[in-house]
Amino acid sequence: MVTRTLLTGLTSLALLGPTGVLTPVEWGAGPFTLRALPPLVYTAHRGGALEVPENSMSGLMAAYDRSTAQVLDFDTRMLRDGTPVVMHDATLDRTTSGTGPVERLSRADWRAVRLRPGPELPGRWRAERPPTVAEVLDRLGGRIVLTLEAKDPRSLRALGALIKDRGLSRSVLVNSNRPDVAERAHALGLLSQLWRSARQMRTDRPERWAPFVDVLDVDHKARDTDLVRAVRSGVPRVWAHTVNSARQRDRVLRLGCDGVLTDAPGLMARTPVRAGTRAAEPR
Repeated sequence: MVTRTLLTGLTSLALLGPTGVLTPVEWGAGPFTLRALPPLVYTAHRGGALEVPENSMSGLMAAYDRSTAQVLDFDTRMLRDGTPVVMHDATLDRTTSGTGPVERLSRADWRAVRLRPGPELPGRWRAERPPTVAEVLDRLGGRIVLTLEAKDPRSLRALGALIKDRGLSRSVLVNSNRPDVAERAHALGLLSQLWRSARQMRTDRPERWAPFVDVLDVDHKARDTDLVRAVRSGVPRVWAHTVNSARQRDRVLRLGCDGVLTDAPGLMARTPVRAGTRAAEPR
């Protein structure tokens, strides 16, 4: 019999399921699955990149501890041996002390990489090693809903294995800009999230994706008519990215979106939704 535990600090947290078998925290009735999210959802984009170092373990943990978002978002790339790691760019140049393509690094190389927190961030942050996907899932999986963007579609099976091995297939979304990747994720038994740009949305037919997309992630800069078409597509949830002002948020909610991806989850959480603006009920 396989058992699982969730490590929280120095404490091992274990839950017994209906049959008395040890089960992951997400299998309970708590707010740890996509289905259990509230009608209005804030997703901390890259952990909340205007408030914490993007795609860092310290940033993700800070966003989790602050409780200003119901979902944490991060990006994934692959090392040369196929190990999925947390990084947005194809190269190290912008966010780390290193240079060159991520896909050429070995695991030993990855352990030597250090993130460079931007001086514009509030608070004090230390340089740190960027995490692997497995490390983020082990630290936060089952404690909050996660969404990871598969920047390299070749990594889909590896990501799926990491998610399924930890019993997190109901609480981790796999995000992509490509409908075919979203469909593959769905076929693998994963939750699929599909993001689209304002330009793409001009010609998109989002109703085609309703059978295999769990969250449609739309550009807040899109035309009103395109946002409304997305909301009426039949996809269960429609969120808007990347929303960093209350005015942007209130517009997309007024048009029927039920969540936003934001670099400033703290700002969103402490700024009330404008009177008369209501998030749509889950479709």
